[in-house]
Amino acid sequence: MVKGTLLVAGTASDAGKSVVTAGICRWLARRGVRVAPFKAQNMSLNSFVTADGAEIGRAQVAQAQAAGVEPTADMNPILLKPGSDRRSQVVVLGRPLADVDAMEYGTYRDHLRTVALESFNRLRSSYDVVVCEGAGSPAEINLRRGDIANMGLARAADVPVVVVGDIDRGGVFASLYGTLALLDAEDQALISGFLINKFRGAAELLEPGLDMLRQLTGRPVYGVLPWLDGLWMDLEDSLALDGRLPTMAAGTGTAGDLRSGTSEVLRVAVVRYPRISNFTDVDALAAEPGVVVRFVTSPAEIAELHEADLVILPGSRATVADLEWLRRTGLAAALLARSGPILGVCGGYQMLARSIRDEVESGAGLVEGLGLLPVTVEFAADKTLSRPVGEAYGCRVAAYEIHHGIVTVMDGAGAEPFLDGCRAGAVWGTTWHGALENDDFRRAFLTDVASTAGRDFVPTPGISFAALRERHLDALGDLIEQYVDTDALLALVEKGAPAGLLTLPPGGTP
Repeated sequence: MVKGTLLVAGTASDAGKSVVTAGICRWLARRGVRVAPFKAQNMSLNSFVTADGAEIGRAQVAQAQAAGVEPTADMNPILLKPGSDRRSQVVVLGRPLADVDAMEYGTYRDHLRTVALESFNRLRSSYDVVVCEGAGSPAEINLRRGDIANMGLARAADVPVVVVGDIDRGGVFASLYGTLALLDAEDQALISGFLINKFRGAAELLEPGLDMLRQLTGRPVYGVLPWLDGLWMDLEDSLALDGRLPTMAAGTGTAGDLRSGTSEVLRVAVVRYPRISNFTDVDALAAEPGVVVRFVTSPAEIAELHEADLVILPGSRATVADLEWLRRTGLAAALLARSGPILGVCGGYQMLARSIRDEVESGAGLVEGLGLLPVTVEFAADKTLSRPVGEAYGCRVAAYEIHHGIVTVMDGAGAEPFLDGCRAGAVWGTTWHGALENDDFRRAFLTDVASTAGRDFVPTPGISFAALRERHLDALGDLIEQYVDTDALLALVEKGAPAGLLTLPPGGTP
């Protein structure tokens, strides 16, 4: 039986660490290996609640699904959730610890390193293989001293490292070589080889560069993974949405122009405010045939809100600040002028309230909401983390909650119950994330939206979002199996980094 560890690092954010880690997990699981993912420290606004009520990054949840295991807090012991450009909430083993800036975070460094290593060791003792995902780049030399997610972890636990480079953004050979060269000699000794990701074109054109990289670094290129359209996975960073829009439909639904005149098409606009969180809630809509999904980000796109059959206000890590952004950009006025359906989820639901009292997240005190739902919001110090189950449209709905804001429906206001939230006319609100992944509920909700919006759209029966996700995870496993030297990768996992690897200047120079 295979036993060992591996760290998948990257030349930059969005180089493909998450998908490669998921692919390796799926490939190993197919071989009968008990494998677990691990990311010591993750910065993301896309999170999930585990079965025991812990909050972790969505990417690690997808990787656990690829491995065929239940996600746990140990798989992402430290989660940073930015609330502004300077401050983040630190979530440790699934529970909020503190809100800190970059300098304050340093005071927790030793404690967090201990937590991360304890989680890693628990996984290593419980599974045959632990596949670790790095964060950002291991060559962020200004942060190396306090690093616990890249070479800090690799050095502490003697984990071999493979570096992934994104050839689609250009400069991949310089990025791979430079990443290695900037590290000190002890770190370089664990960098065991490379993977090139997102390649389009004739593979033979790469060979001269691959040969030179091998000669210059003394390390193998384990494989070249091709670009695969429609291949998506739970994203960690909203910036990655920029490159995802054309293919977010995952091969079935549509992402594009909301001004279609075809009555059988249902057009959905998702407001993308600066601190959007859990935007993966709309993935299931984009997977529906005949549903057009578009993210709206600026006043120039206000027309999209008027053209859309459904507008979604998704989650937010900074509800009051993002509400102010809506007002400042004119998007709030466009929402208030709508007569068509609106769905608010979590932070978006809170924005639809008549009033918000926030002494916790923003410290803004009493703030006027959009007033589209007869509810009030008060932020609590304790975060609600749960996996609720309920019913709507006669369908069972399983979801998850992550919020500080407590929403109260006003007595006598005539609102109808909706997934522990409410509905008033054509406006729905709920704190439940993931509800749209429930197939029967999603189809019933879209049918109601289409009727309210006067569209002829009819959901396609038989679309299973869970099955679609499984097919994509299988596709990631196929990539590893078909395009990676898996025998060499297995040897690396089992035996660790080879001895005597070449050390490059300048980082390797004493």
